[in-house]
Formats: sequence, C-alpha cells, structure tokens
Amino acid sequence: MVDLKIHIKIALGYFFITALLGFLLRLDHISDLLPNYRYIVHTHSHIALLGWVYTALTTLIYQLFLHKKELSKKYRTLFLFTQITIIGMLVTFPIQGYGLFSIIFSTLYLFASYGFMWFFIRYTSKDQKQTFSYKLIRAGLWYLVISSLGPWALGIIMNTTGSSSDWYRSSIYFFLHFQYNGWFIVTLFGLLFHILEKGMVSISKREFKLFFRLLNLGVICSFFTSILWLEPHSFFYAIALIAVLLHGIAFYILFKKIRNNWKVVRAKLEGSTQLLLKIAGALLVTKLLFQFSGSLPHYAYQISQNIDLIVAFLHWVFLGVVSISIFAFLGHFKLLAYSRKALLLYIAGFALTEILLFYKGAIAWLGTVSIDNLPMLITISSGVLLLAIGILFLKQLNYKKS
Repeated sequence: MVDLKIHIKIALGYFFITALLGFLLRLDHISDLLPNYRYIVHTHSHIALLGWVYTALTTLIYQLFLHKKELSKKYRTLFLFTQITIIGMLVTFPIQGYGLFSIIFSTLYLFASYGFMWFFIRYTSKDQKQTFSYKLIRAGLWYLVISSLGPWALGIIMNTTGSSSDWYRSSIYFFLHFQYNGWFIVTLFGLLFHILEKGMVSISKREFKLFFRLLNLGVICSFFTSILWLEPHSFFYAIALIAVLLHGIAFYILFKKIRNNWKVVRAKLEGSTQLLLKIAGALLVTKLLFQFSGSLPHYAYQISQNIDLIVAFLHWVFLGVVSISIFAFLGHFKLLAYSRKALLLYIAGFALTEILLFYKGAIAWLGTVSIDNLPMLITISSGVLLLAIGILFLKQLNYKKS
C-alpha cells in the first residue's frame, strides 16, 4: 500500500518552499537580494501550482477513489515520475528561467498530469463513476488538461509574435484561469460532494445536474474576464457578467442544500474542518464579487493594468479559497495533523498580506501617498505565512501512519 501521508509531507514541503520563495521576493523589494527576480517568480509560481496544489489534490483523489485497489506499484511509478519533473523545475527555473531544461521538465510534467487523468478514469469502478463527486473531479481533471493548452501555445507564440504580444499574455491568463477556476475549484467541489454523499445528504439528480451545468458553464464563460484588458466588444463584457450570475446561482443552490442539512453535515465534520470550510466558502463568495467588479467596463481595464491588484486577487484564491480548502479536506480525511495555532497564524498572515496587497493596489490606482514602510510590512506578513506553513510542515513530519 502507498503511504499517502508521505505524499502530503512532500506537498507541504513544496508549500513551504513556495512560501520561502515568496518571502525572498518580498525581501528583494527592500534589499535587492536576488540576482534574477524573474527567475524566482517563475519558480515560485510553478512550485505553488504544480507542486503544492497538484500533489495535494491528486493525493486526495487517490485516497478517495483508488487507494483500496491493487494499484500501488502503478501509482507509485506515476507519482515518482511526477515528482522528478517538479523537482527538475525547482532546480532549473532559478538558474535559467524559461530555458531548455526547465521547458523539458515542464513538458514532462504535462504528460505526467495527462497520465494521472487517464489513471483516474481507467481505474475507478462503475459504481464510483455514478457518484456526483466523481463527475465533478473528472470535470476538474479535464480543466487541468485544457489549461495545458496555454503552455503549449507559448512555444508557438514565442517563435512567432514574441513575448511582448497580446497572445503571449492571453496564453498565460488562459492557463491560470483553467487552473484556478477549473481544475482547482471544480475538483474541490468534488471533494466536498464526496463528504456530502458519505454523510447521507440527499441531493437529487435534478439538483446536481443544474448545479453541475451552471458551475461548468460559469467556468467557461468567466474566461472572458481574463481578456477584458484587450478592451474587446461589449459582448464579451456581457458574457463575463453572465458567468458571475451563473456561479452565483450554482453556489446558492449548494450552500442552501448544506444549510438545510447542516445538522447532518456538522456531525460528520470536526470543528477545525468546519471553521476552515466556512472561511473558504466566505472567500469564494467574495471572489465572485471581485469578478463582478472586474467584469464592468469602467473597471476591467484599470484593474488589468494594476499588477498589485492582480497579485492580490491570485493570492486571495490560491492562499485563501484553494489552500484553506485543501487544509480542511486533508484534515477531514486524516492525511494532515492539524495544528490549531499554526492554522490561526496562517489565517492571520493571509488576512494581513491581502489587506496590504489590496491597499498597495488601491493607492497605485488612486495615486495617493502610501503609508511608511509598506514593503517592509508586506515582507513581515509574508514571514508570518512562512512561519505558519513551516509549523504545519514540521508537525506533519511527526504525523505517523495510523
């Protein structure tokens, strides 16, 4: 059998490295520390998305759908190959940025992710394929594959229109959109539905079909929010706003169902898991409000030109909605040893960082004077996050197989 707690230790190790690199990037704003800032940015983003989130989510999927089958050897080989590609990126990106070897490891990672999707669809049983959670996770994995079209397109774009073209930036946004809003969030909903199904919460096929269609149609339509910086025809702004409406209705359907069955759901969840999922849910709804603002013609272009607001939003989803949800599910499925103090420290660091990043973006937009030592304050808040993740990682190292 595969000891999945080891895989989560590896995932948390990536998260710690991500936080360390983020801290160094902030520190560089104060001390001009890094020899090549952009190379570390590339490393930071790749290890965050492909190391921490991918490893954590695929481990959870394996635990819920495949762990009891005789697949240990096959999965161990796939996991090992995937980790080689991630470590390869961790080593090569700081040295050469987007160079020959980092591109080779990135490409091999894409093939590994395709392999996991095939593995999941191939070895889940017929009964599992009938569950709502399976259908959501399968959709999430399809978005993972779709997101990879962005990196594939980059190679062609670099050799034709170049990195300064609109196509280059659009390809990056395509990848990020279908990672964040597709692969991450749809898969997290799949994990939530698994808990609801096991908790005997009755969800009719009609209710699920409506939720599923609204959710996925919203994912596809909300991509157009990512290209509003091009100031396209008003039709595209309308689609972006419709996406917000679709997701709003989908979230309302699900949250209403959970609220009506809260006594049953609460009985299945520990206090820490309940708290984390409530926080993640609140952050998800707030994310929808951000998307609404970013879909309005008056604000869309201004926001797209404000790098601090973009970074704040991406961290809101990554550190908030996605990572806090992952903590909740890892704890619920006994793959993570909770440290309440570390979790509270993480939430405090996240809140402080987001307040400061949004503040920095707001003063750049409004042209007002910043508070003194803002870069130092953001660096300190990043240090709080680093400390919290470090404590969780160390606690996990001592978490024995039950």
